Amino acid sequence: MTTRWPAAAAPIAPAAMLPPQPARPRVKVLHVVTKFTDGAGGNTLLSVLGADPARYEMWVAGCPGGPLWERAERRGVKTVRLRHLREAISPVDDLIVLYELVRLIRRERFAVVHTHSSVAGFLGRLAAWIARTPVIVHTIHGFPYHAYMSHGRRRVYVAFERLVSPMTDAFLAVAPQVAREAVEMRLVRPGSISVVPSAVELDEIPRGADPGTRDALGLPADAPVVGAVGRLDFQKAPLDFVRMAALVAESHPDARFVMVGDGKLADDARAEARRLGVDVVFTGVQPDAARIAAGFDVYVVSSLYEGLGRALTEALASGRPVAATAVNGVVDMVEPGSTGLLSPPADPEALARNVAWLLDHPEEARRMGRAGQARARALFEPAVMCELIQETYARLLGLPEIAPAPSEPIVRVEVPVADNEVLSVVGGDRVVW
Repeated sequence: MTTRWPAAAAPIAPAAMLPPQPARPRVKVLHVVTKFTDGAGGNTLLSVLGADPARYEMWVAGCPGGPLWERAERRGVKTVRLRHLREAISPVDDLIVLYELVRLIRRERFAVVHTHSSVAGFLGRLAAWIARTPVIVHTIHGFPYHAYMSHGRRRVYVAFERLVSPMTDAFLAVAPQVAREAVEMRLVRPGSISVVPSAVELDEIPRGADPGTRDALGLPADAPVVGAVGRLDFQKAPLDFVRMAALVAESHPDARFVMVGDGKLADDARAEARRLGVDVVFTGVQPDAARIAAGFDVYVVSSLYEGLGRALTEALASGRPVAATAVNGVVDMVEPGSTGLLSPPADPEALARNVAWLLDHPEEARRMGRAGQARARALFEPAVMCELIQETYARLLGLPEIAPAPSEPIVRVEVPVADNEVLSVVGGDRVVW
């Protein structure tokens, strides 16, 4: 049972009138993330920026590179770049990172170490355990040890996860299916994992199509646009998107196809488009990807595996109907006939059928987009995510819940569902998927 502690009383005398008073001690929290970019990096950034600065002192450690470091530092977050940290297992580099993390944790005496992603999750938790950190938390954003990985390599990753699992005091998952899979794979103890939706910056996401998007991409104003946003790598299966596009183009020759992003398979995807004779616009990396995606008539997820997908969340928040592969946490957001349509992974024919159906049924697609928008804007509000994370910290540290002051406004997110309906989500209530 959690004790509710009264909120701070209104000051009777201003601080300037008082003798010097000691600063209230804050809880020091270190986030360790492999790449301070993409989905896990964006989640980590919003977690540290949204923490209560009166209660928590936030640090981030991870690979150098990316624009998020500067954003965090401008907001007063302390940062440590681990130049030897790699995305894949690298024994010599990993030992160096482990040594650096143990020194850092012992020197700064963090009360909480919160890890993200696979390699940083293993090294960060092991270092925290060696340094006797009081509380260790790990967020599962997805599973890099997937069915498409070689059996031997997968066994190594799973063994490392199971090794540090007993060292972890609490697990967080970005979606219910991700939590369930972690339990079924015996990566976490039953009852030790909670779902905390991975927030996005909703204020920066358009609520509808941007009319200037098509002009910028050189697309006809009246052509249906089918697109995707993400890295062009094995996980995202960009060649399946191209093959889907070729099939849809046979029945919908007026449709246009767009891929936003770059990666190792960019050249292969372009070559596949040329081979199949389908015109796909490859934009490369775009800083306003969410605005571009808001102009799609159908948003496509062709991934082979996906924790949830930050770009998917942003597309839903902008009201896009979605055709996606039924993988991991995607099924928690894309419900067939309600917020989009699903197909098996690695099946571009089935994906093409779903895209064609949405193009052929624009009114139903529009209503699915509105339903997905309501769900995304209710679940992925940063204030909700940060509150749930801080509740986890407080529970593990034995801190009481702070009751709101009588005059303190309650955080409320209001989302338009239909013309005369509004869905309200009140901060502090349990999020219902």
